Amino acid sequence: MEGGSSPGEKNDGGSGRTARAAVTAGFLGWTLDAFDFFLVVLCLTSIAAEFHRSDKEIALSLTLTLAFRPAGALIFGMLADRYGRRLPLMLDLVFYSVIEVLTGLAPGYKSFLVLRALFGIGMGGEWGVGAALAMEHSPPKSRGLLSGLLQEGYAAGYLLAAVAYFGVFPHFGWRPLFFIDGLPAVLALYVRWGVTESQSWEKTRSANWTGWARSIAANWKLMLYLTFLMAMMNFSSHGTQDLFPTFLQRDWNQSPRQRAVITAISMIGAICGGIFFGRVSDRIGRRAAMIIAFILATAAIPLWAFSPTLTLLVCGGFVMQFMVQGAWGVIPAHITELSPDSVRGFLPGFAYQCGVLFAGTISYIQAAYAVGHTYAQAMSMTMGTVFLLAIIVIAVGREKRGVEFGGE
Repeated sequence: MEGGSSPGEKNDGGSGRTARAAVTAGFLGWTLDAFDFFLVVLCLTSIAAEFHRSDKEIALSLTLTLAFRPAGALIFGMLADRYGRRLPLMLDLVFYSVIEVLTGLAPGYKSFLVLRALFGIGMGGEWGVGAALAMEHSPPKSRGLLSGLLQEGYAAGYLLAAVAYFGVFPHFGWRPLFFIDGLPAVLALYVRWGVTESQSWEKTRSANWTGWARSIAANWKLMLYLTFLMAMMNFSSHGTQDLFPTFLQRDWNQSPRQRAVITAISMIGAICGGIFFGRVSDRIGRRAAMIIAFILATAAIPLWAFSPTLTLLVCGGFVMQFMVQGAWGVIPAHITELSPDSVRGFLPGFAYQCGVLFAGTISYIQAAYAVGHTYAQAMSMTMGTVFLLAIIVIAVGREKRGVEFGGE
């Protein structure tokens, strides 16, 4: 056990119950974040029609959400390093719950954009704090497996969004879908009563803001590297997911329910891939597992984008998300292990969201490129480039697989 605690004590990685509670909280928070984000993805053409806007203009809301996520990571990450992981996580959950409900009430395009920007702040704050809390409670020997489970809350959210879209949208339209996502406020109660504070934070927290700022400044090279890494990761994720339902509609003329089913199948692949490669990374290393996943994702591009039949297209979507989200499943463990104890609440999440800031342009770029081409061409060209760059960035980095937290 970390820190020499006995099995019965509540310590980071020492108690199966505390680890399960922390991972569950992080998983559910990320699931509900993704649920809301992908409701816009699935409803993009319908929102565009109601507001009398183009696909490209509604895709801009996705870019805004991603662009404002660093602000949330900054605010809530700073609070997490100074005041603990639990309180900032609870505040964040309540904040974005309110924004999600208000999105369903947006009276017009401009207010819709403002609300999606505000949601980006809440979404940006949740991952870093939740990941730090979950990974600091996880046993080092199974941190990769739990990392994969935690990260695939994102795919689970997309899957739930597809299911809700399938059942609700044909009868009631897009607005009621956002009312469902007021549930994070309830999750805040679970964090309050069911999750203990991180012991590694309690042992290594900075005494004041000056000490914390010095720790950040001392790790600027690491922050720069993690930002590049997370830019590539987010290009790969959003580039294969965000406009996939639009691709199914525009290139394949699939109905809303057909798009929901195909998307749901691809997200099952994502969940399986994240858990699989997360576990593999515990055995062969974080970087090796991610590189293998991206090599296989590159090989899957023709099946994913240019399948001659719908059956093969569905298979392509499953395989692509298995590989891309397989690489992603390693990320929570990998970048929290690379981050020093004193800034773990801030650094992984902020680097992640700065990477999103760059990668948030991908859906807009793909939609703009598709104006004169097919969506298949737009997505395959961009993703082939992104996967190659991702492999290079991962390969030149380092890793600290299984490092003991709280040892500074």
